[in-house]
Amino acid sequence: MKFKSLVHDPRVTSRVGTWLGIAFTICFVTGVLSHFIQHPAPWFYWPSRPINLYRITQGAHVISGVAAIPLLIAKLWTVYPKLFERPAVKSLLHALERISILVLAGAAFFELATGTFNAAQNYPWSFFFPTAHYAVAWVAFGSLLVHIAVKLPLIREHRRKEIDVSRRAFLRTTWLTSGVAVLVFGGSTIPFLRNVSALSERSNNGEQGLPVNRTAAQANVVTVDSSWRLEVAGPNGTTLFSREQLQSMRQTTAALPIACVEGWSQTATWSGVPVMDLLKAVGAPAGSAVRVSSLERAGLYNSTTLPGVHTSDPLTLLALRLEGKVLDLDHGYPCRIIAPSRPGVLQTKWVRRLEVIT
Repeated sequence: MKFKSLVHDPRVTSRVGTWLGIAFTICFVTGVLSHFIQHPAPWFYWPSRPINLYRITQGAHVISGVAAIPLLIAKLWTVYPKLFERPAVKSLLHALERISILVLAGAAFFELATGTFNAAQNYPWSFFFPTAHYAVAWVAFGSLLVHIAVKLPLIREHRRKEIDVSRRAFLRTTWLTSGVAVLVFGGSTIPFLRNVSALSERSNNGEQGLPVNRTAAQANVVTVDSSWRLEVAGPNGTTLFSREQLQSMRQTTAALPIACVEGWSQTATWSGVPVMDLLKAVGAPAGSAVRVSSLERAGLYNSTTLPGVHTSDPLTLLALRLEGKVLDLDHGYPCRIIAPSRPGVLQTKWVRRLEVIT
């Protein structure tokens, strides 16, 4: 079978493949960072400053993933005639190469497809997305490294060769398509794109001007009455605080972002008690790690750990107000954690207990 298109050319493939490799590397590294922030290893350290750090890394994760979709399609278009080469297997090394390419293509499509669905918060599958997405990411990146190692001599050779007008047009169209994809999806994480990103997720305003991922009804937190008390457990025992007592303590107001793992982010003005003040009130040393427990009993993140680097930051708040108004129940009333450079899923809502653990 003959394929006459000029784009089925190693020179085109090497250039598209280079940009695809860059996009995949950014997506992989930032995805691994997000995983360790949520599930930290003993050696892992994530700073609380700059306050937008997680917003930037997770935004880069989503944007590089979106940009990679047209690049992957273009890359496969340039090389698919090789599927029809005969003999199908020329040697053991050739067979291993073909298997590695099959694994890479399958893992790449899985990552990009499930990541896109996750950004839309649509899960038409039965497996647990974070675990599967993280595991397959290693398969995809590992097979990418193998592929680069095998093809590196050819990549170097063909990148030095000139490309004619027709092939340059294909490359420009590919770059433009990736750029348009970022433009129409990127508003969820790049604020100045919100008005032009037609397909961006979570760029609209929700309750109190801030989107809501998980409502109180979904968390089975129906109402919170005046009997609620915050428990703060430390070296001096457990102290109970009513909301009125919390409001009478030193209040800090700060503009902090909510940055979710799905990629959307938005800055809001929060007011509340610095967590360091609450820990000091129960005799906990500065920089103590804290277990945060929610009124939500059955949720996957109803209990989270706030590391010492965050509890010692004066901008880590037990927030009581949002944009100058009492927290809406969907945003975590009677109080919630808001900390700089943290995933939104770890900014625990409906807090009932803070427990010093180190």
